[in-house]
Amino acid sequence: MRENVIDWSKGDGLRCYWRLFRWRERCPVKLVKDILTFFLNRMAHRHGGYIGNGAQFDGTPILPHGLHGIYISRYAHVGAGCWVYQNVTIGEVDRAAPQIGDHCLIGAGAVIVGAIQIGSDVKIGAGAVVCTDIPSNATVVAQPPRIIVRGTGHG
Repeated sequence: MRENVIDWSKGDGLRCYWRLFRWRERCPVKLVKDILTFFLNRMAHRHGGYIGNGAQFDGTPILPHGLHGIYISRYAHVGAGCWVYQNVTIGEVDRAAPQIGDHCLIGAGAVIVGAIQIGSDVKIGAGAVVCTDIPSNATVVAQPPRIIVRGTGHG
């Protein structure tokens, strides 16, 4: 009961989303799958997110900020117990997307693209761009920002 009230209060409807997502995975009737895909896409779009039809999840991902700005390719595979923060892209290149291990944390604004393998227990920092394989138990951080100081004088 408590989880339902919290889900309703946040306005995400994620419990309903994942229930429909799992139903679509098990459904043998193509027309029903298409209807479920329509509703899932609308629910995700309402929050500026997208989870492609065909994306695989070994468990229900933990989305602390809901689907806000999250894009997950239809070719992606996300392991169990993964945390995905807002504005994350798990994208494809030539119909190949990342395969992400269990218990990973993907920070806000991170971009993970291509036919790459992300090991288990990996932490990807906010704003990091990942396009190469990452071994298990690794941490990926974004480049430090470049600071350009302009002169204050005129001439």
